[in-house]
Amino acid sequence: MILEFKNIHKSFGDKKVLKDVSFTAESGKAFGLLGRNGAGKTTSIRILMNVFPADSGQVLLDGKPIDYKKVGLGYLPEERGLYPKKQIMEQLVYFAELKGMGRRAAADSVDRWLERLGMREYRTKRLDTLSKGNQQKIQLITALAHDPDIVILDEPFSGLDPVNAMLLKDVVKEQIAKGKIVLFSSHQMSYIEEFCDSIAVIHEGKVALSGDLRDIKRNYVRDRLVVRAADPQPIRADFGAACTEGGDGALILQMRDPAEKQTVMKRLVEQYDIDGVKVFEPSLNDIFVEYAGEQA
Repeated sequence: MILEFKNIHKSFGDKKVLKDVSFTAESGKAFGLLGRNGAGKTTSIRILMNVFPADSGQVLLDGKPIDYKKVGLGYLPEERGLYPKKQIMEQLVYFAELKGMGRRAAADSVDRWLERLGMREYRTKRLDTLSKGNQQKIQLITALAHDPDIVILDEPFSGLDPVNAMLLKDVVKEQIAKGKIVLFSSHQMSYIEEFCDSIAVIHEGKVALSGDLRDIKRNYVRDRLVVRAADPQPIRADFGAACTEGGDGALILQMRDPAEKQTVMKRLVEQYDIDGVKVFEPSLNDIFVEYAGEQA
């Protein structure tokens, strides 16, 4: 499946929220939709989910307008929307039925997901008796129980401890492996970088950058090296101002020309005790700051 946003415009009154937004996401891959608060991410998601229409432009699946009666969407919102006083099993089955499942199939699916997420013991509990992280897992079940074709995850790792974050990672990888279209919206760049093949950065309602993340990184000038050494002092002394401190104890060497890469690497390996050397690539956080103008 190929999901396309094509020249989407959306205004609320006099405020233009989306201005000619276009991007493409594919099944079996994760897509990251990035931007500062107010950039237009949530509006894009709501148009995709048919909450309201675009003023102009199209949302296409395999080249055709989405048939929402046939294509299932699963949505994990940033602002959680379950009923705190209701029994967990009762409301999960209810939400699955709203998305087209029969009651028996919904109950079976919910039970499988409660088991998968280690939550079966809470099936008869009220939601407000659970921790924030466990409430997040219950909310995730509402997005996945009906086996949607398109999965939209808005800040999915918010509030999760490292163990539950690892569990969610496994679930996301399973959805990608099943050939779903998985769309992330998050400010946690490390997760986007881990999962997403492609991204779009929306800035002030326009797509400032989009495409394959690896290609985007490789298009940056490759004129710096990341060097790791047990004793970095000789390297710092010899390279002088061209050598700066990087993260995690690494050194960053600035070359005069990218064509010097092989020569400088050879010199490093031959003259110093090197643990590792590679071409510097910007992190997704660096890219986000450049195109969206705010530290993630």
